[in-house]
Amino acid sequence: MKKIGLIGGITWQSTQLYYQLLNTKIAETLGGQSSCKCIIESVNFSDISSKQAEDDWDSLHIQMADIALRLQNAGADIILVCANTMHLSVPAIKEKITVPLLHIAEVAGKAVQAKGCKKVLLLGTKYTMELDFYKDILKNQFGIEVLIPSKEDREVVHNVIYTELSKGITTETSKKQYIDIILKAEKEGAQGVILGCTEIPLLIQQEDCNIAVIDTTKEHAYAAVEFALN
Repeated sequence: MKKIGLIGGITWQSTQLYYQLLNTKIAETLGGQSSCKCIIESVNFSDISSKQAEDDWDSLHIQMADIALRLQNAGADIILVCANTMHLSVPAIKEKITVPLLHIAEVAGKAVQAKGCKKVLLLGTKYTMELDFYKDILKNQFGIEVLIPSKEDREVVHNVIYTELSKGITTETSKKQYIDIILKAEKEGAQGVILGCTEIPLLIQQEDCNIAVIDTTKEHAYAAVEFALN
C-alpha cells in the first residue's frame, strides 16, 4: 500500500471526512483489520482564511508547497490538498515535489463524465466559483459546461461555508438556500452539481437533489485509495 500525504485543516471538518473515507474504503477493499497508510499536516485555518481575504495568495502558495515537500520527505507517495480552493497553489506545489499530486478538479471531471453529465453547477467558495483555475480544467480537459450561481447566490454559498460549515454547523435554513440555488441551475439545464468545497457534503447529499451530485471530498478520497492500492 502506498502512503497518502494530506494537507489538512482547510478545514478540519472536511479533513476528518477524508480520514474516515480513506480508512473505510481501504477496510472495505482489503477486509480484515486493514486501514489506510497516510500522514497529515494540518494548518491553522484562521491563518489561511485571513490570507485568502487579503488576496495574499503568494504566501499561501509558498506555505502549501512547503507542506507538500515535508509530506514527501516524510514518505508520502502522493499528495492531496484537502480543499478545493487551495488547488490554486498546485503549480507552486508541483515545482517543489517529485511525487504525484491528485488534482481534485480532475477527479471531479472524471466523476461528472461517469454520471453522463454535460452541464453542471459548480458550488464552492467565491474563489473556486469565480476564478478560472477549476472551471478551466472541467471545460478544457473534459468538455463540461460549467454554471455558477448569481453574484447574490455566490455570496450565500461562500458565507455559509466560512461562517457555518467550517465550524461544523449545519442549519435547515442554509440547506434550503443551497437547494434553491441548485433548483435554479436545474431550470437552466444543469444535469449535475459539483460540491466544489470539501465541507459542502456536510450539508448537501444526493437525496437532497433531483440532479446528480458530485461529492468532491468522497471522489478525491476514493481516487487516492485507488492509487494507493494499485
